[in-house]
Amino acid sequence: FEAVEKIADEYPNNIAFDFMGRSTTYREMVTNIEKCARSLRTIGVREGDKVTIAMPNCPQAIYMFYAVNLAGAVANMVHPLSSEKELEFYINESESVTVVTLDQFYHKIEAIRQNTCAVNIVIARIKDALSRPMKAGYMLTEGRKIKKIPADAPVIMWDEFMHLGKACFWNYRVKRGANDPAAILYSGGTTGTTKGILLTNLNFNALGQQIIATNPMFRPGDKMLSAMPLFHGFGLGVCIHSMLSQGGRCILVPRFTAQSYSKLITKYRCNFIAGVPTLYEALLRLPSMGKADLSCLKGVFSGGDSMSIELKKKVDDFLKAHNASVQVRQGYGLTECVTASCLTPKDYNRVGSIGVPFPDTYYKIVKPGTTDEIDPNVEGEICISGPSVMLRYVDNPEETEHTLRRHDDGRVWLHTGDLGKMDEDGFVYFSQRIKRMIITSGYNVYPGQLENIIDGHEKVLLSCVIGVKDDYRGQRVKAYVVPMPGVEPTEELKKNILDYCSHHIAKYAMPSDIEFREELPKTLVGKVAYRVLEEEAAEQEHQN
Repeated sequence: FEAVEKIADEYPNNIAFDFMGRSTTYREMVTNIEKCARSLRTIGVREGDKVTIAMPNCPQAIYMFYAVNLAGAVANMVHPLSSEKELEFYINESESVTVVTLDQFYHKIEAIRQNTCAVNIVIARIKDALSRPMKAGYMLTEGRKIKKIPADAPVIMWDEFMHLGKACFWNYRVKRGANDPAAILYSGGTTGTTKGILLTNLNFNALGQQIIATNPMFRPGDKMLSAMPLFHGFGLGVCIHSMLSQGGRCILVPRFTAQSYSKLITKYRCNFIAGVPTLYEALLRLPSMGKADLSCLKGVFSGGDSMSIELKKKVDDFLKAHNASVQVRQGYGLTECVTASCLTPKDYNRVGSIGVPFPDTYYKIVKPGTTDEIDPNVEGEICISGPSVMLRYVDNPEETEHTLRRHDDGRVWLHTGDLGKMDEDGFVYFSQRIKRMIITSGYNVYPGQLENIIDGHEKVLLSCVIGVKDDYRGQRVKAYVVPMPGVEPTEELKKNILDYCSHHIAKYAMPSDIEFREELPKTLVGKVAYRVLEEEAAEQEHQN
């Protein structure tokens, strides 16, 4: 918060963010953050407490994220479209005392409220952040679909919550240090089971400085299209905090669609855009981009998944054809170091490379399973050391010890679980994950977790989940299922399993297809040979 406050003192009248046609200055933003922090104190949030924020990119989410920090608490950032069971896990795993979400997600929280440790539920509404004309339109379209919250619901509505701060006369500002926890983000970690990643004030502030150092063309007032969600390190770290702590202007996109994205780039003449490869794939297909003038762009970044050499070439040609003087720059990182920690330099690209490490960040390639550094151009495990590396995993000392290791050079290194190499000049190349993982639209999906859920269905004997090539999302999820003996593999059963999955699995990780089998291929040691299924699926794809 202090990094943002400092910028607000310098540029009070500059616009901090735009949301659906309404602009908010840095001065207004800080005033609202302070009000919000007072209210958090009033409802009992204390230093070190956790507050779950399950929201899309909207003004209330930004006020709450920084207010939690100002009050000395820790923001637990989660996907609002998570299933009920996932939300229950996130709230309890972080021991959150308060949950903040939107009215459209209230019923999910209410369904699990009694199974969690949360004391307060604060409900915000998108319509409250809109200008008057936009509000009318919203209530006639989106607003009509939202289920009414019962009048006696045990919640605090946002407006009421913001007024509670008037009762706060004691000190709502809690002094925090560089290495104090600021936020928890979630990832499958390096082993594929969901873990909370505890990130510090320094992690976020260092990232903000690094983003600007690697983009010397940035000027206060430059506009970033913030479509990447703020429960994701990329969205929160790069598109929000790096901008607001350096004087940038965020164009907030609450629900991403390629159409809204293209419209906003041209409407606001954005200077920076960042997204996953599927975003750029979608952009290329849009007829509305035909005559778009993109000469305003100073930086175009791709991360969250590796961009193929073919797609990069197509995007670069597209940018050039639309008057942009820049090429797409690829980054690489993990939630364990907030987000990107390595980026292609501005005017220099090596084919297939993910760039060079950020300032103050070190990369090392080691022999997998060891801490021994290997020669240039030899493939090994990528390790990272620097100011954005996480504090630890939440309540998981074994996993923390396995991932953060002190090497003989005295530095603590993050073992990424990714394979890659580095050339003599320090350019890094990513090849593949050591662990099994599917990346769909930039989200990490861990097959093992989905298989556990599907196997929990009463009519399923065994399942195997794989990623299938998808032109738009990169990969989509496909499940192979062996029904219980005597159970017929019907369309009705397929629907029944998918229905069951929708209660336990987030929307983006849902299987797009279920294929029934009498048995699954096995390895010599009796494990399901998922690679055989991947090859079969690739072969089918090829024939189609």
